[in-house]
Amino acid sequence: MTEGVQRRRVETGGRYDVFHTDCLARDVVDHVTSRWGVWVLISLRRNDLRFYELRESIQGISEKMLAQTLRTLVEDGLVWREVEPATPPRVTYGLTEFGRDVGEPLTELFDRITRRLSALDPA
Repeated sequence: MTEGVQRRRVETGGRYDVFHTDCLARDVVDHVTSRWGVWVLISLRRNDLRFYELRESIQGISEKMLAQTLRTLVEDGLVWREVEPATPPRVTYGLTEFGRDVGEPLTELFDRITRRLSALDPA
């Protein structure tokens, strides 16, 4: 246990207590549902992308925020990162199995919203 921080779990093999502020699962949910986390997961749903391709696919994100978001999602085990030795280095990102599992409902939500908006659009 880290001093001053207690990670809570209901029981061994049980569910995490997501309503407790120090819950690990709550941290992952916060990272996935952050302003840019959702867009990174949706952008990677079909293809692995290099950093610049990912940046171009998510309009409005700065390089700093993309790098920060990717670092967090990699640490959470949702995204993998591969560096190819070149000048400059070629860095590619993709979804892990966990990332695909978590991203699937987000993609479904995104698709439902766009379908609904398309149906409401008179043009």
